[in-house]
Amino acid sequence: MLLQVEHLKVTFRDRSRRVDAVEDFSLCLEEGEVAGIVGESGSGKSMTAHALMGLIPRAQADISGRALFQGADLLAMSRAQLRQIQGRELSIIFQEPMTSLDPTMRVGRQVEDALRVHTRMPAGERRARALEAMALAGLSDPEGLYRRYPHELSGGTLQRVMIALTILQRPELIIADEITTAVDAASEYHILNELERLRQAGVSMIVVTHDFGVAARLCDRVAVMKD
Repeated sequence: MLLQVEHLKVTFRDRSRRVDAVEDFSLCLEEGEVAGIVGESGSGKSMTAHALMGLIPRAQADISGRALFQGADLLAMSRAQLRQIQGRELSIIFQEPMTSLDPTMRVGRQVEDALRVHTRMPAGERRARALEAMALAGLSDPEGLYRRYPHELSGGTLQRVMIALTILQRPELIIADEITTAVDAASEYHILNELERLRQAGVSMIVVTHDFGVAARLCDRVAVMKD
């Protein structure tokens, strides 16, 4: 079992009230399997993904349950422990790529930095690996895109840059969080093709979506969240 989530609950708190964002969510994922999480807006899909990634500030929310990833409980890990696996073993592709990339850095450098943080790979090899990943993500001109800034690219191209950044690190599990929501139909077609290629290559994924068509195309099983 790659991932086993048991009775996940996420409750946000402030001075006057408490709000349950996720309540009693459970899911099991085998290696090489793709699971979908579908549901209406506000049902807690993205919050579930963020909780599994350790991206919810613990000062703002109470998180309970268990999320065993390769036998270790993600919900019980310290920030330092989570940083060791984020990106390298467990990675997320966000819904809004423009807010996930640094607007002051060239695109290629940001893709390459994933290797700089997690490995001691020489600069030349990092660049070559980054260009290879960009090509594998369906980007037709990796050399040209490498030198450009995020604001110079379309949303669909940026989303494929995020896919390149993810597959470069070769994580055990990829969470794709509503990644076709903010792109046009042509970009959605290309992005789904890339996810399909990852699925066929045996990559384990959780696909968060409100689109049953996306879930039907990519997922082996689907969990539905409501209310």
